[in-house]
Amino acid sequence: MATTFNYTAITADGKEKKGTLEANDEDAVRSALKAQGLIATSITLPSALDKGISFGGKVKAADLSLFCKQFSSILHAGVTVIQAMDMMKDQASNKNLQEACKNCKILVEKGESLASAMAQYPNVFPDMLIHMVEAGEASGSLETCFERMATQFEKSAKINSMIKQAMVYPIVLLIVVIGVVIVMMVKVVPSFQETFDGVGAQLPLITRIVVSISHSLMHSWWIILLVIAGIVFGIKTFKQTDKGADFFGRLELHLPIFGTLFTKQACANLARTLGTLTASGIPLVNAIDLASKVMSNRVIRVAIKETKEDVERGVPLSQPLEACGLFPPLFYQMVHIGEETGNIEGMLDKCADFYEEEVENATQTISTILEPLIIVLMAGVVVPIIAAVMMPMLSIYSIAENS
Repeated sequence: MATTFNYTAITADGKEKKGTLEANDEDAVRSALKAQGLIATSITLPSALDKGISFGGKVKAADLSLFCKQFSSILHAGVTVIQAMDMMKDQASNKNLQEACKNCKILVEKGESLASAMAQYPNVFPDMLIHMVEAGEASGSLETCFERMATQFEKSAKINSMIKQAMVYPIVLLIVVIGVVIVMMVKVVPSFQETFDGVGAQLPLITRIVVSISHSLMHSWWIILLVIAGIVFGIKTFKQTDKGADFFGRLELHLPIFGTLFTKQACANLARTLGTLTASGIPLVNAIDLASKVMSNRVIRVAIKETKEDVERGVPLSQPLEACGLFPPLFYQMVHIGEETGNIEGMLDKCADFYEEEVENATQTISTILEPLIIVLMAGVVVPIIAAVMMPMLSIYSIAENS
């Protein structure tokens, strides 16, 4: 499994450069640096302090968007990077971000570039932002790069929020269904069981099944919990393997209703990321490499990495995107038009806008479809339980009336 290493290297013009790199071991780091024309002088595993970790995980896209937007505004006002970092450490609401800004200011004061300082905190600043800052420092357009990244993170946060909103309603309803079923099985069915036992006659099949399930829930609940916990643990463990990530990645893209949504989300993220990076002067090959790390779905991530290899050989980006079979025709056709017209950055931005709108429409459609489906599911579970209880009761009343 790849590990993040801190490195210090010497560039071709004799300058010192620091940063982080993901690799399997130190030899792989040295080889990767050598391929970039760098000579490694120090390679170490980052400590908790180096990573800028206080308590908690990575910074949310919404926090990064606000950080970039404020940083860009401050730089536009003519404030120096050191002063900007000093101001941002007081304004940032996220504790990890505050600590990273404070330490980055110290590193910049010692002569580090801003990109190099930010690279010491990979749990706070993603690779994409670091490379954008590096490109901005080289071109003298740092505030523009922060402005573009603010848009990037804002769009990403918006898409993720829409996806979560689409998932909240069905999840809540499913929890309600499970709760109702458990209450009926544990409270309602047992209250009628003595009456059922006194009937004497054989109970209907559906009643026998429901009573059996109720009995299992009441007397073997701990076994059921252990089985469920084991299944959840097994799925999580399997998902962490390459085969598991591939399996669930493909399953995600082919899920009924949700598969199309996840595919459109991936198209929007990929187009927005590539457009932002290439517009800032980052070579397409490097942009593809960074964009692959943004993708959460392993199947798509691997496909994009393979796309990078084709582009390095001179193949137009649209061709491997089409060949992988994961993206809709409109996506790679728009990329192809951008290549033909020489305006791939602009076309990628238009493509991102289109698919972001598609994601928004898809989430609304899914919510509309799922509401009646969940209600039908609830009825399909609750009605048989009610029928299992009522059928013997009706038989008892019928016998009582006849006698």
